This record gives sequence, C-alpha cells and structure tokens, in this order.
Amino acid sequence: MVSRVIPVAPFDLVLFGATGDLARRKILPGLFHRFEVGQFPSEARIIGSARSAMTPDEFRAQVQAAIREFTPDTPTRGTVLEQFLHCLDYVAVDARGDAGWAELAGRMRPDVVRAFYLSVAPSLFAGIARQLEHHGMATADARIVVEKPFGRDLETARELNASLRSFFQEHQIYRIDHYLGKETVQNLMALRFANSLFEPLWNSTHVDHVQITVAESLGIEGREAYYDQSGAMRDMVQNHLVQLLCLTAMEPPSKFTPNAVRDEKVKVIEALDPVEPSDIARGQYRADKGGDGYLDHVGDPQSRTESFIAIKVRIANWRWAGVPFYLRTGKRLRARVSEIVVQFRDPPHTIFPNVGPVHGNRLIIRLQPDEGITLRTTIKDPGPGGFRLAEVPLDMSFAEALGADSRPQDAYERLVMDVIRGDQTLFMRGDEVEAAWAWADTIIEGWERSRDQPYPYDQGSSGPEEALMLMHRDGRRWRQIGG
Repeated sequence: MVSRVIPVAPFDLVLFGATGDLARRKILPGLFHRFEVGQFPSEARIIGSARSAMTPDEFRAQVQAAIREFTPDTPTRGTVLEQFLHCLDYVAVDARGDAGWAELAGRMRPDVVRAFYLSVAPSLFAGIARQLEHHGMATADARIVVEKPFGRDLETARELNASLRSFFQEHQIYRIDHYLGKETVQNLMALRFANSLFEPLWNSTHVDHVQITVAESLGIEGREAYYDQSGAMRDMVQNHLVQLLCLTAMEPPSKFTPNAVRDEKVKVIEALDPVEPSDIARGQYRADKGGDGYLDHVGDPQSRTESFIAIKVRIANWRWAGVPFYLRTGKRLRARVSEIVVQFRDPPHTIFPNVGPVHGNRLIIRLQPDEGITLRTTIKDPGPGGFRLAEVPLDMSFAEALGADSRPQDAYERLVMDVIRGDQTLFMRGDEVEAAWAWADTIIEGWERSRDQPYPYDQGSSGPEEALMLMHRDGRRWRQIGG
C-alpha cells in the first residue's frame, strides 16, 4: 500500500522555543521528514526563535545535528537535508520583553500562510500573543499553536483561553495534543465510522466494558518540579486519556469537520458522571534495589502527588448506560504501552458441550509502541479428538500492513501540517478544554480534602494492588500491561 502525500503551499512557520528539547526531538525532525517526502516546497520558511543570541547559520547547525540524531539515515538524506536547511532562519526574541519583535515582524511575508508554534512554558503564551498582535503579525489568516498544559484547573484554563482570544479568534487557536495525531487514534474513527461491522455493536447492549491504558516504564527524572505540581491526573488523565475516551465513546458526527467532531467530544465530557472516591486508586512508585522512588526524585518525603492513577468512569447517556470505562496511567510500570481495549460481552448461550465458558471478543487498539489493531476471536482448536475452542488474534500491525515506505507519520508531523492546512479536527477547542477541567477539578478537590496518601507500588509492576481491586470487585480484570 502506498501512502499519498498531499502537498501544502509555501508558508512561514515561527517556532518559539526552537532550541528546546521538544523542538529538537520532535518538531524539527518531523518538519524535515515532511520536506523529505515532498509535502512542502523549498519556498516555505521555518523561523526559529528563542532568547539565545545566534546567527541563522548557527541555528542551522543545531538543527542539522538534531536531525542526524533523531531521524533514521537514508541514502538521499544528505542532499535533502541541505535543501531543508536553506528553509531555516533564526531571530532572537525576548518573550518577556520587547527585544527582537520588530525584526521578527520584518521577516514575515504578506502573501503566505503564517503560523506561530509556542513550544514554551504556558506562562509565556499571553505575552507572546500580545506581542504578535502589537507588531501586526496576528493577521486574519494567522494560526497560533500552543502546547499543554492548558491550565492546571478550570479557573486557569479559562484565563488562558481568554488571554489567547484577546488577540486571536477561536478558529485561529490550535491546542495541540500529540496523542490525537497518532495514526491509530485516527484509525479509531475510521474503524467506527467507515465500517458497518463495528458501529452497530458499539453500545451497552454488546460492550461489557472499555479499558484505556497509557503506561510508562520511565520515571519522572528531568521533570520533577513540574510533575510534583501536576501528578498523573493533571499531566495525563485530564487531557490525553479524556481525549481517547471521547473518541471511543462519542456519537457519529454529522460530517467529518472540525466543529462537528469536537461538538460530539464535548457531549461525552459533559455526560461524565461524578466519580466516587471508591472508584479511584492513586499510587506512587517506591524505592527498590533498582533505583530511587518517587519521593526520592521529588525530594519531598511528604509529597501526596500521584505517579499512578486508575479511575472507573461512567457516561450518562443512552449509548453507554451501565458500561464502565476504566482509565489508568502511571510511571515506572512494567512496559511502555498505550492502548484502548473494547471488551465485548460473553455470548449469551453456549451450545458447545464440555468446552467451558466462552468469552466475549476483545478489540485491542494499540497506540504505542507497535501501532495496530487486534481482534481476539474464538475458533475451533484444529485437530481430531473432540471439539475444543481456542482464542486467536486477528492482528493488523501498521508497519507490516502498510510496508516500510508507508510508515505511520509521527504525530507532530501530521499535526503541524494540519495547522498549515487550517484543519482543526485533531486539536482541542476552548470549551472542550474547560469541560474536561470542570470534570477533573471535582476529582482533585475530593482527594485534596481527604488528605489521603497515594498507595505505594513496586517499580516494574502494573501499579498498586488497589488498582487491580478496582476491577476485581466488578468481576473483571485489567489486560496485562505489555501483554
């Protein structure tokens, strides 16, 4: 299968925070790969911007080193890389002051799409947006891209939205969540809405429960200060996991347009029932012979911030009444895995004698590390000597099915090109962010009042025992992490 590259017209993309880790690891290598496959022309310009004083040539040298480090080598990379580097420019600006802004404004071309990517701390968003407007760069067709976190609660999210909307219209604001750019996440919509096989079964009549897991094998090293102020709930659940929940549970939109899709996602968030304290399990990874624990990393033996959380969620609407959605995420778990598991109900009646219970089908949508989809089905076990049943997978790995030449794009590659195209489908709308915070705030406020400590769990495990009991008491089991 050959993927089709849809070119975009020349553009000016200003990358604030161009010397930061995210720009080096993801954004700039992703842009290079889009250039390598011919998605944008050499007339496009990528203007790096940061406080550091450097020449454009020095910036190009930094980008060249990052691309060589973070992208695979190819026979033609040297030639294409030289061409890509000619698209780069650099202007030093002070995000908290006035230096450099007039020079940056002078680099903008009036006849191309312009986009401003803010790969910087959220505290700088409003100031940068103000300077862009003050220096005439926030034109009617300009786009501004902001990274999470979008606030740390409902109040700060509203303040952030209001500050951005003071200088840009909502249709110009792109709140990026890289999980929504993953190929498998988008294929979830195709699986549901482009196939008549699944959508008739996608409801409480046929689905027993849904599990959404985002597990990390690494700890919080390098992010201690930020993470201890946020925790797993703010860092992962309120944005990434809620977005995956919305795409799994939403109604079919009337058409595949940004607002139609996002309208249905907002309806899911607004239908979420309040979560009981008994339906939450919070944890912290503890020290073991292999390394320090969470409390050692943050340097605070009294920290009550969770590095793991599991929640049972219910959606109060017709489609999902009575179907629990189990969400879990954590650090220092047994493997790095992101997946959505749709567990269908067991067959209502077994006609086969002496074969034991027949379990329902299980659809596993893998987001990382091996993007793909698996359907667990029951068949007759081959061979003579009686009738036996066996569970086997119908497995589709994107890497195998699409071939090496059609590898799934990195999420940042797709999302940045969507910004240039003006397609907001995979970006969060302001009311969507606020609705998610309104739901999350009640959960956070509940455990802050209780002063409960997170449960300790072993590094390399599946989390605290209390998270396992969250499902065991319902007569269900988590799918094994990395299984």
